[in-house]
Amino acid sequence: MAAVATLVRRAKDYVQTKEFREYLTSTHFWGPVANWGLPLAAFKDMRASPEIISGRMTTALIFYSLAFMRFAYRVQPRNLLLMACHGANVVAQSIQGTRCVLYHYGSIRMSTPADPRDLTANSSSQASAAPASRSAK
Repeated sequence: MAAVATLVRRAKDYVQTKEFREYLTSTHFWGPVANWGLPLAAFKDMRASPEIISGRMTTALIFYSLAFMRFAYRVQPRNLLLMACHGANVVAQSIQGTRCVLYHYGSIRMSTPADPRDLTANSSSQASAAPASRSAK
């Protein structure tokens, strides 16, 4: 328990420093905070139908995040918050890309529940079209 108390005290002391206040007002903090919208939106869209996924956009976002992960690591001082954000985005977009490939090119078809009104409309239109084609002969 003493270790936890020491850790909390050290964290409190660090938060009160000028260095931390300057970090909170810099682009090294607010840039990644704004960027977290990309992976959060991708994780949210995992519940949606895969037919809405754009393969080109997903691929572009994967390469974009890979490039900025490298940038976040190479820039001095290193921006690990930005790197974590883009790492999460690479994971999220890779999952979305896999869903897109499986839906469009794989043998797995993810179906949505059919609306009963669509079934009756299709069957009645097919039934009325059949006699018309027979009478035309």
